[in-house]
Parts: sequence; C-alpha cells; structure tokens
Amino acid sequence: MGATWRRLEGRWGGRDLAGPAALGCFWEEPGLGFPRMEQDPPSPTPLPSPCPLPNPLHLGQAGPLHSAPDEGPFLCSFPTGGPLGMWGYLAVLPIFLAVWAMVGVWTIFALAVSNKSVNLTDGFPYISLCGSFPPQSCIFSQFLNVGAAMVAWICILRYLQLREWGIPKFPNQLCLGMGLLCALGASIVGNFQQTNEHSTHLVGSFLAFVVGVAYFWNQLVLLHLAKPQGQPGAPWIEPLRLLLCGLCTVLMVTMVVLHLWPLRSAAAVCEWSIAMLLFTLFGLLAVDFSHLSGFAISLRSRPTSCPPSAAHLASL
Repeated sequence: MGATWRRLEGRWGGRDLAGPAALGCFWEEPGLGFPRMEQDPPSPTPLPSPCPLPNPLHLGQAGPLHSAPDEGPFLCSFPTGGPLGMWGYLAVLPIFLAVWAMVGVWTIFALAVSNKSVNLTDGFPYISLCGSFPPQSCIFSQFLNVGAAMVAWICILRYLQLREWGIPKFPNQLCLGMGLLCALGASIVGNFQQTNEHSTHLVGSFLAFVVGVAYFWNQLVLLHLAKPQGQPGAPWIEPLRLLLCGLCTVLMVTMVVLHLWPLRSAAAVCEWSIAMLLFTLFGLLAVDFSHLSGFAISLRSRPTSCPPSAAHLASL
C-alpha cells in the first residue's frame, strides 16, 4: 500500500485541532509509526483530490494543495484562493528574471562601449565579447549566476505545475532536465569568459541557447498534446509562444551561417535577438504562474529514524 495524504482534525496529542489554521495535510506512510488521532476524520478515505492548506498570502483563508499522491512531492504548489485577476507572488519571479536579464546584458554592453573594450566601428559585438574584459566581466558573471539560479527555480516550479496538469512523468522530467541544463549553461557562460576559456564558453552557450530553445519547444508539444483544462492565460498566449520559439530557431540557424560566412556583426545581432526572445519566453511563464499563490515544502524522515511527531509541512 502506497503513501497517502491524510487530513488531520479532531484531537491530536491532547489538543483540539480547530479552525483553518489548524487544518493540515500530512504525509502518511505505512510502517512509519505515524501518531494516531483520538478521533478520525469523518471521511478517512485517502485524498487524491486537493487538500486544504492555509493560504500563505492571506492568513485564515484556505487554498487547495494540488499534488500527485503517488509520487511523494518534495515541493507542492497550490492555486490562489483570491479573486480572479489577483496574481500571486510566484508570478513575479519570471517577470523579474526577464527584466533582470535584459537590463543586465544591456548594462554590460554600455560599460563595454563606454570603456572602449569593444569598438562599434569594427562591427556590432557578441554578448560574450562585451562581458570578456574587466570590470564588466565581473558584473557579467554575477548577473548570469543570479539569473541561472532563477531559471532553475522557475523550471522546478514549472515541472510541478505540468505534473499537476497531467503531463506524463518521463517527458516532464525530460523537460525539467533541459531547463536545468539551460540554467547551467548560463552560469558557465558567465564564469568562463570567451577570452579565457573559449571551448568551455562555447559549451555553455550551446546549453543556454540551443537547449534553452528546446526546453520551450518541448513544453509547447507537451501542452498541445495534453490540452490541460486549468491552463490560465488568453488564447493568444500559445500562438505567441509558438511564434517566439520559431523565431529563435530561425535566428539560431541564421547566426551559425552568418558566423561561418563570416559576417560577424550580423551574427552578433542574431545572438542578441535570440537572447531577448528567450528572456521574453521565460517572462511569459508569469501568465501560467498567475494562479499560484505559494508553495509548500514537505520533509519526510526515513522509516527507521522517524520520531513519533515526524509530520512537518512548511508553506511559504
């Protein structure tokens, strides 16, 4: 028998559990010695449906927790209980990433031009060339490292959301892996500058650009096949994503051809365009996160070391 979500109410440990703040979802696994209640809930059936948790943004309100009971989540997102049109704070993360990245790369460009690290009369520079020389190389690394951390976090949230929408496990994990590789590539690009470690820098560029675009193509295919009913956003969001992914792909092929021609300035313009489109694609995930108000982290101890009161669920 697998692990199940149980709703705790009544009396536990000699204390009354009452009110919305006292309701909780606890992970119960056979053989763990989980503490029993003095009074079981009226419906002791395992809950495959959403289980109430306090809304982290509005204390005292209850928002449903969505999770696949058979996978044992380490992180669970749940939709907001507020009115429609009220965006949760998780929707700010993709927007902040897009703004952070755009402002960051153009700041690096301005610094490189102002201190004569690049000469515009010789042609339009690549992003990597602008971030190859101090002092902007230090800022370039910091911007990309912070951006990579945000990309990884967004990809994990997106993985959990797609799981809730019924996306199969393996393609969803494949999509998550692509997103994490994209984040790793961005960090490599920032830490291994083109002038110092060219081959490693190219590997990072491949992961950031090629795998990053493949990440969004994979999402488009999965969502088109699954057609989840709870997907938020206007009807034109999916065609817009399709257009942006198509432009990224065409520009990427064009960039490689122009670089080998060689028409380096034109290739650099393509690279900057791809970067802006990728930042926009990440920013559009704010639409999908708009119905999420928070997340919950569940910690489970091993069966041999689980104390009598080892049920812990923290929500943020």
